[in-house]
Amino acid sequence: MTIASGFSSQGVDLTDKSILITGGTGSFGRALLRQLLDHHNPRKIILFARSEFNHFQIQHALKPEELKKVRFFIGDVRDRERLIMAMRDVDVVVHAAAQKQVPLAEYNPFECIKTNVIGAENVVQASIRAEVKQVIALSTDKAVNPINLYGASKLASDKIFVAANSLASGTGTRFAVVRYGNVLGSKGSVIPFFRELLKNGATELPVTDPRMTRFWITLQEAVAFTLSCLPVMVGGEIFVPKIPSMKITDLIEAMAPDIPQKHVGIRPGEKLHEMMITEHNALHTVDMGDRYVIEPEWSFWTRPSYTEQGYPTMPEGFEYVSDKNDKWMSVDELKSVLQTIPEGGQ
Repeated sequence: MTIASGFSSQGVDLTDKSILITGGTGSFGRALLRQLLDHHNPRKIILFARSEFNHFQIQHALKPEELKKVRFFIGDVRDRERLIMAMRDVDVVVHAAAQKQVPLAEYNPFECIKTNVIGAENVVQASIRAEVKQVIALSTDKAVNPINLYGASKLASDKIFVAANSLASGTGTRFAVVRYGNVLGSKGSVIPFFRELLKNGATELPVTDPRMTRFWITLQEAVAFTLSCLPVMVGGEIFVPKIPSMKITDLIEAMAPDIPQKHVGIRPGEKLHEMMITEHNALHTVDMGDRYVIEPEWSFWTRPSYTEQGYPTMPEGFEYVSDKNDKWMSVDELKSVLQTIPEGGQ
């Protein structure tokens, strides 16, 4: 079931390329690994992550012929020297490593900063040192007008990767950012949470606020969209997919239509609606059909302009906000997508 614009990575040529994925044993890393092995014939895929057990799990899930292409590199993005070692002879880096849990980030702020901000700087420095050709970093809608530490740390990360194109001037290394909304059914998200409550006999489901809306994308579409940005990136852009919004109350209706909803109020660090492009960003945002591209507003490095390529700019006052979206998921569409999400999340 496709919920967005049918993003495809089929036109992306990664044949004989060496690709490193930070946070490579997480949900996104595993899905990207699968996509690369099935469709892109890379020379080598390096999974860079600190969880020994997750590395072990993936090793035992792959076929013998697939294992020949995969390297399991235990490491932390906080360790720049380890990153430099892992990036030798790497063509493409996909930076997916992050600390994402909002309450835990608030309680452990220094740990969040070490991974999300200092880790971003380390990826930049190591990529330049290793002369990596392309680096694409994953971001989040929570980085826009952030109200919690996780969002603020990802905003800082985005700024680091955009500015990195100036630092890398003359080296050939290019950096871009992909920003999307909530991944439907990801581990630790609301769908596995609601499923667990229902499994344990819940007679009602908690709703923070009946007006709440969110942007949604499936894990497979997030991977395909990220890969589809590689052939067009010139450095400094933030790519934003056009994806649908969803009402939290509609999700509950799709999961358990006969269960009452209990309104519990917005939690600390949580927004009523999420935003991916601000009114200020609109001044340098172009429409590429299935995505928006936020061009860097600073002119301290030379780059081709998407406007000069004929893509229209967004009108003054434009914002990309989940409650003002022109794409919405219906209850029936949500029911179809829910059937594709495994128990416990993906």
